[in-house]
Amino acid sequence: MEHFKIVGVTGRQGRIQVEDTLRHLADFLQKRGVTVLLDEQLDSLLPGHSFTMISREQMGQQCDLVIVVGGDGSMLGAARTLALYDIPVIGINRGRLGFLTDISPDELDDQLAEVLEGRYLAESRFLLEARVRRKGKIIGQGDALNDVVLHPGKSTRIIEFELYIDGQFVYKQRADGLIIATPTGSTAYALSGGGPIMHPRLDAIVLVPMYPHMLTNRPLVVDGDSELKLVIRHENTIYPQISCDGQIHITSAPGDEITIHKKSQRLKLLHPLNHNFYESCRSKLRWNYQEERCLFQEG
Repeated sequence: MEHFKIVGVTGRQGRIQVEDTLRHLADFLQKRGVTVLLDEQLDSLLPGHSFTMISREQMGQQCDLVIVVGGDGSMLGAARTLALYDIPVIGINRGRLGFLTDISPDELDDQLAEVLEGRYLAESRFLLEARVRRKGKIIGQGDALNDVVLHPGKSTRIIEFELYIDGQFVYKQRADGLIIATPTGSTAYALSGGGPIMHPRLDAIVLVPMYPHMLTNRPLVVDGDSELKLVIRHENTIYPQISCDGQIHITSAPGDEITIHKKSQRLKLLHPLNHNFYESCRSKLRWNYQEERCLFQEG
């Protein structure tokens, strides 16, 4: 008996691999008698199909489950919308690392069949909410599952800013910017900036300075319920960017204040029963690379 009766399918356009997987997935779901609702943005990828086309917002209102076909970027885009509706989401990986989209296309039939029958692992991931204020008025806002990043945009000049946590002054910083990441985002941009890997179940936020002027500035892990505030100092001659998951961009100005805190709605992320976070780290980050290379050379 199917645990999920109405399934939405969304993902990324423009890749042959995605199109092939979409066709296979649609056929698989139809054979199991599942009602399929297709993201209206994917209409051209399945010519001649008979599926009902709806928006992601409508998926959140009507579906029991949403399947994302693509890479982690595709999942990030879908997650920001679907988290508002408390709808479970699972990903089929057609990207690169795939920390969020962890069903392999080769194992789609077996793993997805288990999920549809109610055999899966469920996680709750929190998002960040960022607001940019100018003279007290909100001039831009965005949500992020991975990270909120302050950066200089196209400029090569450093940014001068102040950081406050829960109303307490932390430091005045001169750097290329600051990465503010969730545990989900700790394996993304924050990792390349020298930040720690955090287990997805942690209720914490990591702040990773980008090329700080002072070498004593290091990543800082704070409570997940912390209220963060960045103040763009008036001495700046550039207009820094605020990016949410690298997909939403807001231009700030000297004197602006950026507030960041945990969003009330959370993403309900599903995994196959054999999912293991540490195994994902081993395989995707190649922690055993040296050992594997030695075994290969000996063989």
